[in-house]
Amino acid sequence: MVAADSATDGAARLETLIAGVATAAQAWDLFDSLPPVDADEVTTGRWRGAEVGTGHPWDGMLVETGWYGKQFDSADHVQPLLFQAPDGEIFPVDPRRVPLFLAGKVPVAALSPVRRSLGVLRPMLRTAAPKARLRNLEFRGKSSVAMIYDHLPIIDIFRRVDADTLLGVMDMRGLDEPYFFVLYRDR
Repeated sequence: MVAADSATDGAARLETLIAGVATAAQAWDLFDSLPPVDADEVTTGRWRGAEVGTGHPWDGMLVETGWYGKQFDSADHVQPLLFQAPDGEIFPVDPRRVPLFLAGKVPVAALSPVRRSLGVLRPMLRTAAPKARLRNLEFRGKSSVAMIYDHLPIIDIFRRVDADTLLGVMDMRGLDEPYFFVLYRDR
């Protein structure tokens, strides 16, 4: 019963953070309180993403450009970025083709044409090859699953909110504060 109460508490705390603007300290507090998750527990397919707004320069950027989530097929076959085109197709994108350096430098409102253009941009952005791997990694005192990008200095570390929800933190070289996001298992 304690595990169910803990998951319910984590889910309620996460929803409170998502509903308003949270601070990075509040997001860290929740992240640190959550149990770890093992790599083999998440290699089950597609996960839909959402962000936890903490005032980070990336807040709104991925969502506004059509970010859908991530695809975990095995520990060595991971698509770290899925986008959804206007026609509804969800497709994997090579992260090297996404101008991440624009985050925080371009107003989020200026990014909506990117989402509308995904249908045209799809052939240039799409990838079939995996672009990340999953490994268990010790971070902030717990060993949990992490997604390591193949070609970028980015590691996403996850903790379990419940069986179908993960809280993630993107640790990227050069960023002062991490970007927090949520993944919901597609059923």
